[in-house]
Amino acid sequence: MIQTAVKPAGQWRKFAVMWVLLVVVSGCSTMGETDPAVPADVVQTPDSGPPASDFSDIRLPQSLKPIKDQTFFMQTGGFAAGVLSLRGRVDSHSLVAFFENQMQKDNWRIVGFFKSIRSLMMFYKENRWCVINITERDFFTYVEVWVAPTLHPLDANLIK
Repeated sequence: MIQTAVKPAGQWRKFAVMWVLLVVVSGCSTMGETDPAVPADVVQTPDSGPPASDFSDIRLPQSLKPIKDQTFFMQTGGFAAGVLSLRGRVDSHSLVAFFENQMQKDNWRIVGFFKSIRSLMMFYKENRWCVINITERDFFTYVEVWVAPTLHPLDANLIK
């Protein structure tokens, strides 16, 4: 009869705990480092404001991440149009307040809005419209930013 050596359960626990500690320590050692492939002047400082989107004059909260398969962006000459789809774990009311404030800073004029579980915000700027749709769901809040050209100049009396 061949006997096999069976290690006591305590040794396996020690091994598992040490392995977990090794993984945690090695993961934390890279936190806070910048990517060496990104030049230092490209790394954004915390006080530089929210990052710009593909549309240079629409800023987005850093907590929103793009949904690439639902995003469409087109640029011809100096004009950009399309749809940015994003999601994040953010309260929809704080997103509405963010866009109200930030879009005004970027010279967009609010035309109208609906605020509820699904909020819709409409902005106008020179020769473009921007519609922001914010929908709060169970785990994420989804944001769609639509930018389209105007076909006709807007009557100045509509926006005050």
